[in-house]
Amino acid sequence: MTQYLITPEPEVILPIIGMDQLFPVRRVFCVGRNYAEHAREMGDDPSRDLPFFFCKDRTCVQWINPTQENSLVYPEATEKFEYEVELVVALTSGGRNLTIEEADAAVFGYSLGLDMTRRDLQSQAKQKGRPWEAGKSFEASAPMTSIVPRSGAALLNRGRIELSVNGDIKQSSDLSHLTWDIAEVIVKLSELFELHPGDLIMTGTPENVGPVIVGDRICASLEGVAELELVVV
Repeated sequence: MTQYLITPEPEVILPIIGMDQLFPVRRVFCVGRNYAEHAREMGDDPSRDLPFFFCKDRTCVQWINPTQENSLVYPEATEKFEYEVELVVALTSGGRNLTIEEADAAVFGYSLGLDMTRRDLQSQAKQKGRPWEAGKSFEASAPMTSIVPRSGAALLNRGRIELSVNGDIKQSSDLSHLTWDIAEVIVKLSELFELHPGDLIMTGTPENVGPVIVGDRICASLEGVAELELVVV
């Protein structure tokens, strides 16, 4: 019997709508600036940039329970805590150098997530050419809904995605505005990493990201997929 020096961390899991089985999270990949207007607001030229990727630790995932009030703790070491609403793709197969067809087949379902960001720390890191982990990969920085199975349907290529703060709409766009669609993102990612079942991909955020403070209520929705609501505490 294996004995551990310290107690291993429990699995990070997301429930699956309509199923008793659970989805174990392996890794969380994030796509940077995958909507043209967001790329422009962050100072990039979307007509030139290939997708680029960064990671959040899987322990950043916080399940949003639709049956209760959910809270998000305002993190330490920041004065600019910002929201980014995103479609999340869940994989149940993987590989290297996938074709479009293989990328399509790898997608099990979808979640709605927030890529919460300590923007001041991220900006400082970018200015100095340093990694983004302090700005992106911190505790509870990836709130997500339960996974909605794809159930044999074609990959999502359109659908309204929105986020509001205290009832005021801040982000509003459509998946049809993704610079790189779901299958293309998976193909490009598989050229850099071997993908595996259990990987999640946060596919990028629309324009108009912005800050929240303690007491703010964040609501987000993705047409035909999910809604989430939480309060910053």
